[in-house]
Amino acid sequence: MDSFETDRIYMRLAIDEAMKAEALGEVPIGAIIVYDHRVIARAHNLRETTQNAVTHAELSAIQDACREIGSWRLEDTTLYVTLEPCPMCAGAILQSRIPRVVYGARDPKGGCVDSLYRLLNDPRFNHECDVVEGVLAEECGEILTAFFRAIRERKKRMKKEIVQDVE
Repeated sequence: MDSFETDRIYMRLAIDEAMKAEALGEVPIGAIIVYDHRVIARAHNLRETTQNAVTHAELSAIQDACREIGSWRLEDTTLYVTLEPCPMCAGAILQSRIPRVVYGARDPKGGCVDSLYRLLNDPRFNHECDVVEGVLAEECGEILTAFFRAIRERKKRMKKEIVQDVE
């Protein structure tokens, strides 16, 4: 099996994690970490559930992978994530020495791998990552678009109901 197909298989597992987040009312972002052709960590966003700003999918997966391997160095791993990592997550990726990152959709408002900054490929840091972008990008992006569309529609309905109650 070639790298392209392997990346798609693992990204589908990250999408499964994103769907778990969505079922909880969380922003649907999922991440997995693969080591030696096996998944050693899976996670999804839990910020709303935990009311903790750092419970992003990537950070939770990194913590679980470190426990699984028994080291803070996640060398020889690949991180798959449905959305381009933010600055906090990009920093954690660098600090944990993950050598390869594969992501689905770009994040033009917060992405720090390709969109706003290129933190994972900045030679001023003591670690750089191989980055593969756009794996199942359309599917990853549509999950997020549909999630936020539903939130906007719900807010619009609620506002309309309030106005009707006042009248």
